[in-house]
Amino acid sequence: MARKKYSVGIIGLGFGRAHIPAFQANGCEVVAVCQRNQETARSVAARYNVPGVFERWEQMLEEARPDIVVIASPPSLHREIALRALGQGAHVLCEKPLAMTAAEGRDMVQAAAKAQRVAMTGFNWRFVPAMQRFHSLVEEGAVGRLFHAGGRWLGARWADESAPTTWRMDRAQAGHGAMGDMGVHLIDMVRWHFGEFTKVTAQAGVAYPSRSVPGGGRPADAEDFCSVMGELASGGQVTLSVSRAARGANEVFFEAYGSQGALVYRMDREKPKWYVGELRAAGASGTLQPVAVTAGLPRSAGEGDPLEVTGKATIAPLVKRFLEGIRKGESPSPSLEDGVRAQLVLDAVLRSLQESGWQRVES
Repeated sequence: MARKKYSVGIIGLGFGRAHIPAFQANGCEVVAVCQRNQETARSVAARYNVPGVFERWEQMLEEARPDIVVIASPPSLHREIALRALGQGAHVLCEKPLAMTAAEGRDMVQAAAKAQRVAMTGFNWRFVPAMQRFHSLVEEGAVGRLFHAGGRWLGARWADESAPTTWRMDRAQAGHGAMGDMGVHLIDMVRWHFGEFTKVTAQAGVAYPSRSVPGGGRPADAEDFCSVMGELASGGQVTLSVSRAARGANEVFFEAYGSQGALVYRMDREKPKWYVGELRAAGASGTLQPVAVTAGLPRSAGEGDPLEVTGKATIAPLVKRFLEGIRKGESPSPSLEDGVRAQLVLDAVLRSLQESGWQRVES
């Protein structure tokens, strides 16, 4: 019997555009896209042969009735869209950060359970082949008891003071700045490999206080760079650094040191086939040595513009797992629960930025 061809509607066409080739590569039919800027929406729809174009997400859900809804809007809308989509029977893949707060995220988890729909969080950077190998080695005991993990996520998107402002600079829409946009992936990597955070402390800054939120009226208030120290339930220590104002940088770095060895991951976005990543490992008495990584990706994964490459190389494997979950009737990891757990850390980071000092991560 032929497998069902699922219909997909995508809300938000910034990073959301990367989801289109990811779903199409998995045999789905993207039937609708939604974006407030209709010129952008029509252009994207024409590029990928999507028949439905909508300005309002409510109208898209009502008229297109897709089997799957991708939520790639500003986080301030995630909860409302998810509850509506799940309530009408759609499965949901929601971009990160999952919501504005963990409480909102829990509402989404409860809605998915009530509707008996599959729902996942878009932690696509788990699926870089070198990161998958990193995880396998951790599970095999290559690190042992974790002493310290560190992560850096650096980019230069807003290093220039004249760069256009977006909703990502407005905490009222985004919830967080660089930590919600980039750092939440590092939080997820730490959790996925080594377990839960118990407490954090953070410092952050806005690169150019002269900037205002879109439309003006008040200063941009979402952080452009942030440093976090944390402690895990295991006793392991964590340091994270993120920046979207780091000139000359476009990379992710993640390292772990423990009782049995060390693992060091790097993804340099300026290198050919960057989406495979690089990995080095050291045993109990050795030095760091390169680890061979099998990509396991189709040749077409490297074709297209940067968003298309990201979609085909990192989101498509997540979508494959998502579709398997739908067929089995269960939500695989990274689930909405994973999104909530990461959000609990973000909530504690925000409290630390507002109140200073160490903050407990709620369980």
